[in-house]
Amino acid sequence: MKLSETSIRRPVLASMFSAALVLFGVIGYTRLAVRELPDIDPPIISVSTTLPGANAQVVETAVTDVLEEELSTIQGLRTLSSSSSEENSQITLEFTLDRPIDVAAQDVRDKVSRVRGRLPVDVLEPVIAKQSADAQPFFWLALSSDNYDLMQLSDVADRVVKARLQSLPGVGSAGIFGERRYSMRVWVQPNGLSARGLTVQDIENAIVSRNVEIPAGRIESTRREFSVRSLGELKTAREFGELAVASQGTQLVKLKDVARVELGPEDDRSIFRYNGSPAVAIGVVRQSKANLIDVARNIREALPSIQQALPPGVKLQTAWDGSVFVTHSINDARLTLLIAAILVVLIIFVFLRNVRATIIPGLAIPASIIATFAIMYFLGFSINNFTLLALTIAIGIVVDDAIIVLENAFRHQEELHEQPEEAAVRGTNEIGFAVIATTIALVAVFSPLA
Repeated sequence: MKLSETSIRRPVLASMFSAALVLFGVIGYTRLAVRELPDIDPPIISVSTTLPGANAQVVETAVTDVLEEELSTIQGLRTLSSSSSEENSQITLEFTLDRPIDVAAQDVRDKVSRVRGRLPVDVLEPVIAKQSADAQPFFWLALSSDNYDLMQLSDVADRVVKARLQSLPGVGSAGIFGERRYSMRVWVQPNGLSARGLTVQDIENAIVSRNVEIPAGRIESTRREFSVRSLGELKTAREFGELAVASQGTQLVKLKDVARVELGPEDDRSIFRYNGSPAVAIGVVRQSKANLIDVARNIREALPSIQQALPPGVKLQTAWDGSVFVTHSINDARLTLLIAAILVVLIIFVFLRNVRATIIPGLAIPASIIATFAIMYFLGFSINNFTLLALTIAIGIVVDDAIIVLENAFRHQEELHEQPEEAAVRGTNEIGFAVIATTIALVAVFSPLA
């Protein structure tokens, strides 16, 4: 065993090499991402389709069944499940592990595009998405106020809070939930429509065709040139009310004659409450490789400055912080790792009753464990419960190998009366291959768990 013999005969070189490994391990530890579980994206793809105004039965027959028939023929498909609800169709496809998820996603897009013409005309474009471990919000904020309604809070959340959160390091996106977007609501009067011989479709067509801003060209002369802007886009409820929807002889029928127009929320069918009061929620999604604990800390540090930029009376509070549980879980695993190392060293001292013999395995534990962090960084691993559990198990393997080598070298020195350096070289060479074989066997046993 040339490596062990060189390390024994050149202790300074071995010490510097071990110190370098520990240094690289410390650097890798500071750069590793911290997660609760490993960063593994399951081979699952979802297809979401919306058909406005349709009930669950219509969605199932007109959308879900058509897509299922085509998607069921994709190669490598393991399971296919679907659910149909009011206006929405959700299809989930799970593929085998040997099927590349990017290739499978492309096949799903191709299949959906083939049957796009068989879907209803009013159906929205199907949304095809890969399921990601980091796609869900891990940090929730609640925006509430006693002086502002939900539409105003939604506007503040979109212009102020969301923009500032998305500029923070490690933040991938920020979504607004329970929002109330500004929109112009038209409440049609059935009696007014029937009296004038109009339908709801006539009102819709008039609004769509006249509430539009189109290019108007320019006016040119020999000395000047003007750009012309057509102010066709309506802004206020009064402007909508003056919109002409029909002409009956010499009389124009305006929208205010057959409907009531007011400013209101685009969708008021869902609501978000925080501490029993209506509020607007902001969910933060981190970037895939970002450190969850660092991102959460950046958000907490930015909250005071964001609060100062909000209008008076608007409160921004932390509703749920997913990093708290992850921090406690990782800290518990780290404590378990430290306790395991200390107990191993104490047990070695109790049985060997030799301080020098105890120091050697005691130094082997931190040198091996810390150096592992450098390998983890280059392999793209993260600090999570599984990796820390694996390091805890590895402590026993490291100590076993160190004790076996130490005992054999000690036997050569005491029983065979060899010099310490020669005893260490011969003792290591005798069992070096057996120690390596034992370690490889243990790795092979745990490999299926990976």
